[in-house]
Amino acid sequence: MTGDEGLAEAERVELTVGAVAPGGHCVARVAGQVVFVRHALPGERVVAEVTEVHRGFVRADAVTVLQAAPERVEPPCPYAKPGRCGGCDLQHVSPEAQLTWKAGVIREQLTRLGGLTGAELDALGIQVEALPGGSLGWRSRVRYTVDGAGRAGLLKHRSYEVVPIDRCRIAHPAIQQLPVLGVRWPDADAVESVATTGGDVTVTAVADGAARPVSGPERVHEQAAGRRWTLSPSAFWQVHPAAADTLVNAVLAQLDPRPGETAWDLYGGAGLFAAALAERVGTTGRVTLVEAAGAGVAAARQNLRDLPQAGIVSGRVAPVLARGQVAGPVDVVVLDPPRSGAGAGVVRAVAGTGARAVAYVACDPAAFARDVRGFAELGWRLTALRGFDLFPMTQHVELVGLLLPHRRRTKA
Repeated sequence: MTGDEGLAEAERVELTVGAVAPGGHCVARVAGQVVFVRHALPGERVVAEVTEVHRGFVRADAVTVLQAAPERVEPPCPYAKPGRCGGCDLQHVSPEAQLTWKAGVIREQLTRLGGLTGAELDALGIQVEALPGGSLGWRSRVRYTVDGAGRAGLLKHRSYEVVPIDRCRIAHPAIQQLPVLGVRWPDADAVESVATTGGDVTVTAVADGAARPVSGPERVHEQAAGRRWTLSPSAFWQVHPAAADTLVNAVLAQLDPRPGETAWDLYGGAGLFAAALAERVGTTGRVTLVEAAGAGVAAARQNLRDLPQAGIVSGRVAPVLARGQVAGPVDVVVLDPPRSGAGAGVVRAVAGTGARAVAYVACDPAAFARDVRGFAELGWRLTALRGFDLFPMTQHVELVGLLLPHRRRTKA
């Protein structure tokens, strides 16, 4: 550091690491400057190398640990180090401490962006639950990027630079055994590998946005929620083998759908939640799924054929609701938006339906917190929240929150 110029890129500085922050970072301060540090743990004393300089903050990697936290472990993957693969954020953190880390991020986001008080957070009892199977070998869908030499690998953190690897330790064992990383892909931009709970394994090469099947069936099968699902390898499905059942059980427990009720499944994908809701509301009830992705709509139409109480609307959720293509009253709603969240327009539309309950499934605590604030401004409250470690070794976490109106209506 020189004078009043602050930290410079590639500069190394000794610092004490503070609290966890979103994105797999911890917060530190050097001469009043905020530093977001990767590969560190709260309370550690480290030497950090600056990787990015921005107005108001810098990013850095901990390259030398001078005083380690008790929760620090040796990363099981040799590529999970500064300057190498950016796929895993927390391999240097013990599995138990990873759960605590993620719970801390959830609390911070709900306080700063969601506007919840300490008492409200305490009442929620925020915890992150581990899924069966351990921290390695769980990822059932892996997209490798191909570099200019035709080698498949994974990207550095916040970079388009490809890191060639021998295997990905968090990938499903069937994916680790595929001959993808040991061969050249001169005509591909990426290679996508899938291993399903139904036992299918596929490899697809992608070039200029077009997919070319390399091996495996054109349609794959998943087992979840007591059903067998058929879909294309490109259709969205949860990447952890235990995720689908875990999320369905959490949503059903929170909403408690009843026979004869009306339900919406927004951003419904292949119909995972819609099927579970349809079985609960029965033939006297009604479930409407809204999905924009063509692969998801096609999968939903095929997989929900045996449920006449389930209908499908193809389109983006916000304009579908704005145009009244699906309209209230509705009893229960499942919101499972992309990482960017539902947004103000969808929140307003859902809050105005007269629903008795909303289960919000979120993969980003920040977007979730913003939408929780939006619901609160419309008279709703977050009354229950569960966190699930669907993505061990990474900074990502899945949430299922129950939102209720302050005055719950009674069904006539």
